[in-house]
Amino acid sequence: MRVDHLVEPDRVHRTVYTDQAIFDAEMEKIFERIWIYCGHESQVKAPGDYWAVTIGRQPMVMVRQKDGSIQVLHNRCPHRGVQLVGNRSGNTGSAFVCSYHAWSFHLDGSVRAIPLAKGYENTRMTRDNPDCNVKRAPRVDSYRGFVFASLSPDGPSLQEFLGEARIAFDDMCDRSPVGEVEVVPVCHRVIQRSNWKFFMENQLDALHPSVTHQSTGISAGRVEKRLKEQRGAAPLYYHYLSTFASSFDQWDSVQTINFPRGHGLLKAYMGLRPSDPETREYEALLEKAYGKQKMEEYLSRSIHHVLVYPYLSVQSPLQQLRCLRPIAPDKTLSEIWHFRLKGAPEAIYRRSLWYYNLVNSPATMINADDLENWTKGQWGLQSRGGDWVSFHRWHGDDREENGVAYSNHGTSEVVMRNQFRAWTQYMAA
Repeated sequence: MRVDHLVEPDRVHRTVYTDQAIFDAEMEKIFERIWIYCGHESQVKAPGDYWAVTIGRQPMVMVRQKDGSIQVLHNRCPHRGVQLVGNRSGNTGSAFVCSYHAWSFHLDGSVRAIPLAKGYENTRMTRDNPDCNVKRAPRVDSYRGFVFASLSPDGPSLQEFLGEARIAFDDMCDRSPVGEVEVVPVCHRVIQRSNWKFFMENQLDALHPSVTHQSTGISAGRVEKRLKEQRGAAPLYYHYLSTFASSFDQWDSVQTINFPRGHGLLKAYMGLRPSDPETREYEALLEKAYGKQKMEEYLSRSIHHVLVYPYLSVQSPLQQLRCLRPIAPDKTLSEIWHFRLKGAPEAIYRRSLWYYNLVNSPATMINADDLENWTKGQWGLQSRGGDWVSFHRWHGDDREENGVAYSNHGTSEVVMRNQFRAWTQYMAA
């Protein structure tokens, strides 16, 4: 499929958000080829623990092996095609057993037993035929405990694919005194009635917060101000919300860094290092683990969001990760995960939990504002009110070095331009 005529340097055609054939091609050329996040290794702690996940259109299972490694298998019995697991997670014991005809498979997918095997003699369905094994993802790898799989046997390694976006996982794990995180086992799951690209473009869009989230930000700011006047201080969670109503000049001063393959980073704009007893206790633990210089380096990184294009948004200072599972041109599942810093005080976890529930959960006004905009955007692009989507803001103003684009203005739409440059390369491959 040729898509070069749909993407220009400063605009894209609306059909890239609405066309079923384009969506199908995205599944084949992007999501079913690149490295896709499956989950964290702490989700499958013991042999036989599994987690069901979708890669593109393919139902898969991430499962812990007896030797401690992790495999990702197609969730399909090779006999009649029935899915081997129907739950999202669980423990399958020492083998997967199909609920239809009781074919059983070792944890690595190799066939263990074919019931009533005599009926398959002199056919191709015998244990020595590889087609009787559960099909594996050709490549599985992990980085700092985060597990990825690729359905393509060829392509860049995981570290090459992540590139500079590895900082998302480094920053999160380095904030732990032992250098590790563990997943909080229940995630928020939200169906977005919009194309997956709306979400990815929005995460580093520094122009929309003061418009979209103005009502929440201003209201929180008023309460925050009153509490400071009355008590001398206000809980940090008011600050989480009030900063959304920062001035346009403030947002314009926040830089985005846009890497190859569509990845990107929005620098920090929200002060997340208060001086209170809990923070000082936490910093003392980090200093003991890493030394003062490293502790300062880790806590002073200027990061708010890191995008792993085309489906991950990581807020590493707050231990949050959002993963997209596209379903249709106008339907996307987002999974919103939260992580604990191993060895960190409970208060630090609670602080990030506030943000998880106040900003990223499906029950918040912040998330609701975005979901409404994306849905209305989808409706608008399905109309004949215009054929093109504009990404002209500060076009030609950004600085590019070695394939990395740095915004001179935080509200530059270089984020979207960079993402579509990667999209075009993937789709043309």
